[in-house]
Amino acid sequence: MKYDSAATRARLLAAAHDEFVRVGLAGARVDRIAAAASANKQAIYAYFGSKEALFDAVLAARLQVLADVAPFDPGDLPGYAGALFDALVADPGVQRLSQWKMLEVPEPSEGEVDAHVTKAAALAEHSGVDLTTATDVLMIVFAAALSWNSTASKIRNPLDDDNSRRLTQHRAAMVRAVAALTDALLEKP
Repeated sequence: MKYDSAATRARLLAAAHDEFVRVGLAGARVDRIAAAASANKQAIYAYFGSKEALFDAVLAARLQVLADVAPFDPGDLPGYAGALFDALVADPGVQRLSQWKMLEVPEPSEGEVDAHVTKAAALAEHSGVDLTTATDVLMIVFAAALSWNSTASKIRNPLDDDNSRRLTQHRAAMVRAVAALTDALLEKP
């Protein structure tokens, strides 16, 4: 049987994703990842170098999927926030990975910094504001898009068990809030 290194690498990334979402970087075990991927532990080190580098690769891959699903549009921040929100609700593992990253490795990677700076620069150019203001606005947009979680899903009218309606209402309120905040913050003097 011919060895397929691309398939092994893909299986390792998928198994690592599940492990990291479930227990974070510190709780993850390379032997569990390797077993779930039908690979050996040495393959993790050969492809990624370390468990930490594997975590970074998993997070980068998931963030790229998120960027593809919710492309950044500096001219429509409420629409971008809504698309991010939808993507995060559809794949809560991305939010969970990001939370593990903030808890366990608070320093942003070069890729994370580059992605944010690129978006902030595009927003600054589009809106005619400085880079600091654009960065602050983006942080508000990201925070709003991350607003749906298990707690938010339970804060609703106790007589109403329709969680899908609650999700729709929350999303609409979040998009309106982003529109109001970004309009105010990007307002030219």
